[in-house]
Amino acid sequence: MAKEEQMLRLQYIQDILRSKKEKGASYQDIKSYLEKKFEEKDLGELKFTERTFQRDKKAILKVTGIEISYSRSRDIYYISEEELTNAEESVLDNLLLIEAYRQTKSNSDIMIFEPRKARGLNHLNGIIHAIQNRKILGFTYHKFWTDETSERIVEPYALKEFQHRWYLLANEHKKSDFLVKTFALDRIQNLDIKSSSFVRQKFDLRKTFENSFGIISTEGKQPMEIVLSFTLEQGNYAKSLPLHHSQTFLKEENDRTYFKYLLVPTDDFLQELMWHGQAVKVEYPEVLVNQIEYELKDALKQY
Repeated sequence: MAKEEQMLRLQYIQDILRSKKEKGASYQDIKSYLEKKFEEKDLGELKFTERTFQRDKKAILKVTGIEISYSRSRDIYYISEEELTNAEESVLDNLLLIEAYRQTKSNSDIMIFEPRKARGLNHLNGIIHAIQNRKILGFTYHKFWTDETSERIVEPYALKEFQHRWYLLANEHKKSDFLVKTFALDRIQNLDIKSSSFVRQKFDLRKTFENSFGIISTEGKQPMEIVLSFTLEQGNYAKSLPLHHSQTFLKEENDRTYFKYLLVPTDDFLQELMWHGQAVKVEYPEVLVNQIEYELKDALKQY
């Protein structure tokens, strides 16, 4: 029970600080909020002192990587905008989802989850250990498009998420050229952390995928300026959930919303545009307009 109470405290502390990003919250504000939540959940008496709060702050930093700052002049605690990166927001959202599931698991009609196969997340801890300690990994890999499997020996560098899948970014061991490849975690079997280590090469993950959409590396390729127009409804969706981090709003005109992007149009990006159908139109450049037109005509031949 003590562990459950602490987990809920950590969640509620982050809840109130996230909701008060501009003003922050005093220790008394936080305590009052926790007392209210514990009463709502019928969790019994809240045992929360300033000493407990300091321990919880350290636990939040350890679990989520988020540091809670203190302003002595205003006597308030807050989470800075810099702390709330996309990755940390994702961690917090998952913690909230866990708590919501815990509350509703006795009634499956309240939260309806999308059926999905295992995503290979059971490999996360082992892969992270190998990355941090520069250990070589061995595994059996099952390709997406065929029944073919292969044995891989790789040097792990990082993990990347794309469209609810996690991918291992790794270099093939003992290859003459350094080339980072992607391996979907849900296609990995028989993961084996070797005792031998490797010498890590310089690899800037953010730079490698800076101009990419998805998991295809575009390092060394020149990005192009792309202008897309969306229906107003889809445009509002794109405003709240940008298609790419380079997305820039241009204008709204004739019931269309226009955005500009700077990226390399890989197959992942083309598939995304095709998925949106008539809700999106490529306005520029002409070479991409022609490519989408070709793909649509080729697809139409099947019907």
